[in-house]
Amino acid sequence: MPVHRSGTARRLRLLAVGTLLAAFSLLSTLPSSAADVPARGSARMGMGVVAHDGQGGLPTGTRAAQTEGVDVSGYQGSVAWATLWSSGVRWAYTKASEGTYYTNPSFTQQYNGSYGVGMIRGAYHFATPDTTTGAVQANYFVDHGGGWSKDGKTLPGTLDIEWNPYGAACYGKTPSAMVSWISSFLTQYKARTGRDAVIYTATSWWSQCTGNYAGFAAANPLWIARYDTGPGTLPAGWGYYTMWQYTSSGPTVGDHDKFNGALDRVVALANG
Repeated sequence: MPVHRSGTARRLRLLAVGTLLAAFSLLSTLPSSAADVPARGSARMGMGVVAHDGQGGLPTGTRAAQTEGVDVSGYQGSVAWATLWSSGVRWAYTKASEGTYYTNPSFTQQYNGSYGVGMIRGAYHFATPDTTTGAVQANYFVDHGGGWSKDGKTLPGTLDIEWNPYGAACYGKTPSAMVSWISSFLTQYKARTGRDAVIYTATSWWSQCTGNYAGFAAANPLWIARYDTGPGTLPAGWGYYTMWQYTSSGPTVGDHDKFNGALDRVVALANG
């Protein structure tokens, strides 16, 4: 009997240790505190992409038919556009809005400043599909800087749809629900502006969160995010990319991008 009690106690101790180890393993995968979740409104283009996919190598060379661009947000504050122009940047996108609760406090300086030095510029909206509908967010975007005019210097608005920096990767939506949300945004944006919006995304996110849906490729230009020597495999439907965000840590301020064509093709997209 004493031997039996000793064996039982040993098994109970081992079970308790195993339970504690499992609990510790689970806790180690969770944010250590609320401070690990960024504040709403602080998201910027590629923020979730670099966290999920990482930062690889830079392109080994620049194709003559590509045109350098940047994208900026409130994170950059006041931007030295003349310096960027001198470095060869010819187009730019500025974050205008996020969800229906945030507008970029630096938008005017960034959006008008890029235009002022001669760049072709546009605005983007950081989507939060878990907060309001796509149509509501499209209206908010257009009402806060995301409009379009045929002046040869204004690019169509961009829907930034990527990894959720605030919670569940796919914002709690099934692939079919996510496709419906994106469609709602795109439809309303076109109704308000007459233009098909650009879609900015990463192939990894698109595959997981839309089921690699191919139905937007015919109308909506693709801005692919991949921080490596090449753009990699594109989402279903798109045979080529229009823009490629190739690094989140460029040689100058902002994320750096390449337009898949010479400057006259950037102008053509601006003119619609």
